[in-house]
Amino acid sequence: MLNIDKFLEYLCSELNRSPRTVESYRDDLTYFEKFANGLSDSFSWETVDSDMVRNWMESMMDKGNSAATVERRLSALKTFYRFALTRHYVESDPVYSIKGPKKEKPLPQFVKESEMDELLDRQVWGDDYNNVRARTIIITFYETGMRLSELVNLDDCDVSFVNSEIKITGKGNKQRIVPFGDELKNTLREYLKLRDASVEASSPAFFLSDKGERMQPAKVRDIVRTNLARVCSLKKKSPHVLRHSFATAMLNHHVGIESLKKLLGHANLSTTEIYTHTTFEQLKRVYNIAHPRA
Repeated sequence: MLNIDKFLEYLCSELNRSPRTVESYRDDLTYFEKFANGLSDSFSWETVDSDMVRNWMESMMDKGNSAATVERRLSALKTFYRFALTRHYVESDPVYSIKGPKKEKPLPQFVKESEMDELLDRQVWGDDYNNVRARTIIITFYETGMRLSELVNLDDCDVSFVNSEIKITGKGNKQRIVPFGDELKNTLREYLKLRDASVEASSPAFFLSDKGERMQPAKVRDIVRTNLARVCSLKKKSPHVLRHSFATAMLNHHVGIESLKKLLGHANLSTTEIYTHTTFEQLKRVYNIAHPRA
């Protein structure tokens, strides 16, 4: 007769699984067993069918279990029945064709507009090269949405002050043109003036190290992380968070999704649409706070 203990013995003696892994399987299978016993007084592992498994999954989702938890428990049940099938305890596998729930993709993290305003407008910055460069890097990320690799590979010839445009070379060497406003134009000009007076360039790169070389990605990451830590408590404080912040701010100020796709250099619209979920979540939070009957 099939039972959990026989399967756990198999995990220990034949597969040499760790005690923690074995205990995890025990917990997940016992969870299913309790559910099945609640449906029928005559429950046995040999009589489980696909409908019972699907009902179990629905019950877990109704109780608020995450898709990852449901998937893990379903995986344990699948492993259990593969064992049962190979040992001829059952004639068919009731879990074979059942797929777990789709896992929700985490929404992009972003810095609030008020926090970016505090950092860029009210944060005290020094007027030395390192401080001016740091602020210029952060505002360039935030006002163009470019990736880290795109920023460090930016050359002087890619920036047009006449047209207020930056030519960005993205993934697969695909190029796109991103416009910029007066604030970034003035910031870039001030940076260039100080850069040319402070370092002797040995590279055509727009952003230069103290030695006049193209900046390394690790240094840019450190600049962003250090400065974002001044105004926000996000666990992740990276250049990509500033890219997310750019996209979210643009949608919040009514830019079209197709236009945002072009600005970000996405190949597929589905990649850009994740930001619409972010702004919708913002809208829901505002609604729940503001509506008197929410």
